[in-house]
Amino acid sequence: MIFLGGLLQGISFVPALVHGVEALLSDKTGAEKRQAVLTLVHATLGAATAVEGKRIADDEKFNSGLQKMIDGVVECMNASVWAK
Repeated sequence: MIFLGGLLQGISFVPALVHGVEALLSDKTGAEKRQAVLTLVHATLGAATAVEGKRIADDEKFNSGLQKMIDGVVECMNASVWAK
């Protein structure tokens, strides 16, 4: 259950990471920005899982889920008045 808490805590930073990466890499493609956010989320979760001794069983599915969340955050931000 500790892993779930760490996962949810790491995921909670996705909107801030998306916003920061957008500001820093505004001249890059969407795919490059997504990869940057994915790398940052993995680094955050990697530190948490190393401390807890837990591992992600299926990296491919995990990455797919993270990419969907990142895309969802971007879609919400693009649809928001404050983001324009």
